[in-house]
Amino acid sequence: MRLGRQSGNVEDRRGMGVPLAAGGGIGAIVLVLLAYFLGVNPSDLPQQPAPGQASQPYSAPGATADDPGKKFVSEVLADTEDTWHQVFKEQLGREYRDPKLVLFSGAVESECGMGQTASGPFYCPLDEQVYIDLEFYRELRDRFGAPGDFAQAYVISHEVGHHVQKLLGISDQVHSAQERAGRRGANQLSVALELQADCFAGVWGNHAKSRNILDPGDLEEALNAAAAIGDDAIQKQTTGRVRPESWTHGSSQERVQWFKRGFNSGDMRQCDTFTAAGL
Repeated sequence: MRLGRQSGNVEDRRGMGVPLAAGGGIGAIVLVLLAYFLGVNPSDLPQQPAPGQASQPYSAPGATADDPGKKFVSEVLADTEDTWHQVFKEQLGREYRDPKLVLFSGAVESECGMGQTASGPFYCPLDEQVYIDLEFYRELRDRFGAPGDFAQAYVISHEVGHHVQKLLGISDQVHSAQERAGRRGANQLSVALELQADCFAGVWGNHAKSRNILDPGDLEEALNAAAAIGDDAIQKQTTGRVRPESWTHGSSQERVQWFKRGFNSGDMRQCDTFTAAGL
């Protein structure tokens, strides 16, 4: 990828430190967040390493002028800003409001609760901020077999896709509907919401391609990442069995399919995953 300007909407909280409660309190929250991102039940997840056993961070923590990790996410976020300002104006006739992106290490407080490195990247609709620990990119590369800068950019663009849903009122409607639905219905709505965020990430990718910032092989990196974090792929890796009734993010095939739909069309109106699922 050949990116340009850096966004001014990045807040670096790495190294600030957040006190964690002893016992099961924060651990339960972390597992819920991890399950939310990866689409698995907390009981399916392997035990987290004991203190002192964590791997070294993917990018050195703390703010420095030449921090490549911060520079990269700032450039990706800036490119999503440029894309969505254009798309909102041309396709919807309205203004886009930029989200903030928070870098953290270890743990972070958000309006949606506490997050931790193990939770993976997440978007909080209450404060309209994307949260990411750059250590996740090491996990994406080493554990999920999805290396590459465009794979990393896909992760950010997916979370920004949730911000688009927030601005359009989609996420609020879905969460209200989930409160009235049973568990299976709530999971189906969650899958549609996540697949739409994948499609919106593809819309961003289409516009990135039109600006000639993609390198050969970039699309394959994103598709590989989408497939690697499909519910079925995660369940196979963690438990050795697949339970479609528990999915919250969609299968590898579905995630790839909807990202490609957005990427090929560049039209957010092609991302109606809810009608496609009969919801």
